[in-house]
Amino acid sequence: MKKLNISKLVLMSVALLCTVILPLSVTAGDYDGSKQLYCAIIDGVQCFPGGECQAVETADVNLPDFLVLNFKKKIITTTNKQCGERSSKIESKKVVDGKLMVQGAEDGVEGLQDGVAWSFAINESTGKMVLTESGEGVGFVFFGACTPQ
Repeated sequence: MKKLNISKLVLMSVALLCTVILPLSVTAGDYDGSKQLYCAIIDGVQCFPGGECQAVETADVNLPDFLVLNFKKKIITTTNKQCGERSSKIESKKVVDGKLMVQGAEDGVEGLQDGVAWSFAINESTGKMVLTESGEGVGFVFFGACTPQ
């Protein structure tokens, strides 16, 4: 009978560790802008004036599938050689209502008026993210997730 009680105690300890202590250690400070994040873009939508929207792949708009957000250097870099090695300056970051907000803007291709403003909203407890980009006559919404590096 003692063996059963010890087994229950061990099981309860493991359950407590998994449900209370581990989630706190995984999420505490991971998504507050103090650690570098590796973000994967999973799904996207492109919208035009009048409400016309369509699904879009990252490759269709020359966006990589993965991005690195380096808060110490205040820069976002690509990890995909197909799209070329690019970077974008992080102009602001702020935690609002449990989400890390990261924003900036890019000029785009020289000689074209294709500049965009972009914004990440990253959930502090799950790492799920929404990336929006807006330009002249077009807007993009991308969904994905980030993990600390």
